[in-house]
Formats: sequence, structure tokens, C-alpha cells
Amino acid sequence: MTGIFRAIAALLASVALLQFGNGLYSTLLTLRGASEGFSTLVLGLIMSGYFVGFVGGTWTSGRLIARMGHIRTFGFCAAIAASIALINAIWIDPWLWIVLRVIYGLVFIALMTVIESWLNSQAGAGNRGLTFALYMVVNLGALALAQQGLRIAPIHGFVLFSVVAIFISWALLPITSTRRVQPTVVARPKSSLRTWLGFAPLAVVSAGLSGLAMGAFWGLAPVYAYRLGFDTSGVSVMMSATIAGGALLQIPIGRFSDHGDRRRVMTWVTFAAAALAALMPWAPNHMFVMVLFGLWGGAAFSLYPLAVAQLIDQLRPEEIVAGSADMLVVQGLGSALGPLMAAAVMSWLGPQGLPWYIAIVLAALGAYSLYRRRRVSPLTAGEAAHFEPMVQSGAEAMALLGTERQLELFEAREHDAESHGKP
Repeated sequence: MTGIFRAIAALLASVALLQFGNGLYSTLLTLRGASEGFSTLVLGLIMSGYFVGFVGGTWTSGRLIARMGHIRTFGFCAAIAASIALINAIWIDPWLWIVLRVIYGLVFIALMTVIESWLNSQAGAGNRGLTFALYMVVNLGALALAQQGLRIAPIHGFVLFSVVAIFISWALLPITSTRRVQPTVVARPKSSLRTWLGFAPLAVVSAGLSGLAMGAFWGLAPVYAYRLGFDTSGVSVMMSATIAGGALLQIPIGRFSDHGDRRRVMTWVTFAAAALAALMPWAPNHMFVMVLFGLWGGAAFSLYPLAVAQLIDQLRPEEIVAGSADMLVVQGLGSALGPLMAAAVMSWLGPQGLPWYIAIVLAALGAYSLYRRRRVSPLTAGEAAHFEPMVQSGAEAMALLGTERQLELFEAREHDAESHGKP
């Protein structure tokens, strides 16, 4: 473990700094917009802009890296991202913020693509799973810690936007000082979404509907808390609790799904998340809301990894990156629509419209999962791929899931199929 950590330490440091700035920026922008009197629908448009850019960036980032190289692409995109944070502090205009948020999404996925492709090149044959796990721990840890950055200064001033710009700029230091050889540029895998939808519809639908729920959370949960009367410190604690719950509960949920019917686990986890969301409007106090969000994060953050694992269960090893890339696009599209749909519900029902919206979306996913379970037989535990905790990232990170374990599972299934086919 020491060897692989030493090999990727600079990359992990850049990830930590970048995600700290990104996590602080996302929550800060929402709170600042709410304090400036932006309507919930406008805030939904602003937060949707990031995911629109994120999805678009899955196609453009590879071309940018091929043209400029990894380090220059990282510097180019980090400069744009840091300057966008500062522009937000200078010009308080919702329509400008929407455009800036789209651009930020485009450059942020390019930044993550650079890091993830480098991680792939550094990971050896026997430690790809460990590399992926370290990467996700750093991602979630930085996002959770970033929420506490709101305590540094008031949201109405210039300071917090400057802190965001500083951390994004600092992310340049470890990666530009590394002596590691730049990885080769790999072409984006050809999309086969129609194929995946044909033989793994539950995985694809789960990615889309979990995106509808998670996009609404990332975009509007700070607004929900702000309009319930939480102060800035309270919002930061609620967001950190949700992310921490997602980080801590993904592992036991995932391991349980590895040793049983994954679709059954997905069904119960989905209904649990829907029930927790439905309880939020009835919470008697702010502390109870925080507890519910922490538990909800543990369930809801597991849905996309469960969907990816459900798809990978049925893929050849060489199809994993293409399948994961398509799942990322589906979730990204759901995440882009989520804030808009949730904002419309909140405009109608008030702040409690957010948990009601999330509960309805997840209940629909649970019902569909139950329907699919009754139509298709499950894989046995020995045939299933290992669950890996994750947060929304680039498709390149998913190449780390193409481990020897998955190759062994595929070969075992092929052998069983041949054996059953013999007279």
C-alpha cells in the first residue's frame, strides 16, 4: 500500500484541494444566490448549469487533453475555474451565473479527467481496486470537509469566493510539480447505451433517477436548509453530515449487495431513502433534520454505485469503461434536470417541496426495481462483481474497476455457459 500511495500522492493531493474548492463553491453559490433574493427556480437553473457542462465535458475533455497535453490542460482549466469563482463575487447576476456554471462544469470534468487518466496509468495490475478506493475516500473526505469552509467568513463578502479560487489554484501545485511521465491519451469509448438499456434496464433507469434525486440535493439542499431557518454553520453541518453518511454507509450496503441479490438490496435501500426523505417535512427540530439527512445520505449515495455494479455484473471486462461512461452521462442528465424539477416543486410547496420531490422520485425507482425483480432471476453471489463506493466522477476512474476479479467472473460465466451447452 505504501508503494502505490507514494506513486499517486501528488494526484490525491490535487484531488483533495480541487474538491475542497469545488465543494465549498457549490454550497456557497447556492446560499449567496438565496441571500441575494434569487427565486428558487432561478437557483435551480444555476445549479443545473453545472451538470449540463459536466455532461458536455465528457465529450470535450478528451479532445482538449489530446490537443494540449495533461499538465497544460489542467493549468488551463484550473485557471478558468478559479477565475469563475472570483467573477461570481464581482458580478451578482443570475443569468451570468448560469452561463458561468455551465463553463465551470465543462472545465471541472476536464480537471477530473486529467487526474483520473493519470491514476489509471499509475495503478498496477494488482492494486487498481485499492487505487480506486483511495481516490473515492479523498473525494468524499474533501467534499465533507469543504462544507465547514463556510465558517471562515460571511457568505455576503468576497472572502469565501477568494478561498475557493485559492484552493482550486493550489490544486495546480502537486500535479505540475510531479516528475511522473504523462499518460497516453485514450479515445472516449463508443457509446452503447441502447445495448445496456436492452439487457440491464434497471441499472440505466437507476442511474437516471438517482441523478434526478442527487442533482436536486446538491443544487438545492442548502436553499432548503437556509429557508428553514438554518444559519450558515447549520447548513455546513447538515451538508457535511449527509456526505459523511454517504461515505460511511456505502461500504456495508455495498458489501451486503455483493453477497446476495443486488437488486433486492437496491430495492430496499431505495425505499429506505424515499421513506427518510418523506419524514423530513415532519422533523420537529433542526437537529432531527440533520440526523435524517445523514441517514438519507448513506442510502441515497449508494444508489448510483449499486446501479454501476448491477451493470458491471453483466459486462465483459473490455466493456466496463464504455458502460460506465454511458452511466455517467445518464446520471449527469438526470442531475441536470433534478434541480429544475425540484425547484418547480419548491416554488409550489415551499422549501418542504425538496424532500417531497426526492421521496417521490426514489419511491418511483423503488417500484420499478421491485417490478424488475419479479421479471428477471438474480445473479448468484459468486457471479456478481464487487461493489465499490463512489461519488460522481469522470469515466476514466471507472477503468480502475476493470480488475482481474471481473475477468475471473466473466471467464467463470463463460465456462458455465459452455458446460451447460454440452450434450
